[in-house]
Amino acid sequence: MYVIAHLSDPHLDGTEEARARLRQITSYVRSSTVDVVLATGDLADHGLPEEYVEVARELTFDVPTLVLPGNHDVSHPFRALVSAPGEGHPVNQLHDVGPARFLLVDSTVEGKDHGYLTEETLGWLESSLNEPFDGPIFLAMHHPPFELHHPVMDQWKLENPDALAKILTAKPVTAVLTGHVHNAITSTFAGHPVLGAPGIRSTVPLPFESTQNTLADPHAHPGLAFHLHTPGEPLQTIYRYPH
Repeated sequence: MYVIAHLSDPHLDGTEEARARLRQITSYVRSSTVDVVLATGDLADHGLPEEYVEVARELTFDVPTLVLPGNHDVSHPFRALVSAPGEGHPVNQLHDVGPARFLLVDSTVEGKDHGYLTEETLGWLESSLNEPFDGPIFLAMHHPPFELHHPVMDQWKLENPDALAKILTAKPVTAVLTGHVHNAITSTFAGHPVLGAPGIRSTVPLPFESTQNTLADPHAHPGLAFHLHTPGEPLQTIYRYPH
């Protein structure tokens, strides 16, 4: 069994509040047996270089740790954090960890909150998926590729999901792993599972919930997802809210 610890949206900003909420999750991960840690964006709250120093310090594990940018992240300091070759935006990454391949897609738009996949990103993704690979392939990105049914969050959605669907249809993708929504979500897209991690810094109440009187609830318990891959069996996802 191959275990992915999936974290998202810590929004580190130098405050003890953000740091303490993240440490609830990272300490739980360190006490567990996992093969890889994945963080799907909004690592820093303002994209400042000093925030990425904190990110690097807090997201330290004894297993490979993969991170990708969210709409609060900034390409230049983020690129330095992951030591990615090249310059500027977007920052797309391919990593093989054990038997699995991770395609980390940069869905961000510099200075904006919505998502958009550039022609460069789409070309890179299609080329990467056309490479033969004998193992599970996980595509990870910050913005989920569909409507979120939230009046504010849907202003910040991925704006060209059809271009992504054209590439992903009939491709050997095990799952699409996302963040951004600050909620655990499960859905499908282009024939593949979409699995979103809960928010760490806060939770976003949905319009039909009685708690929906603010965009973000900073008091809800932070959470994470564990994705369990066993060859020949369906992928399983377990959500945890340690406190």
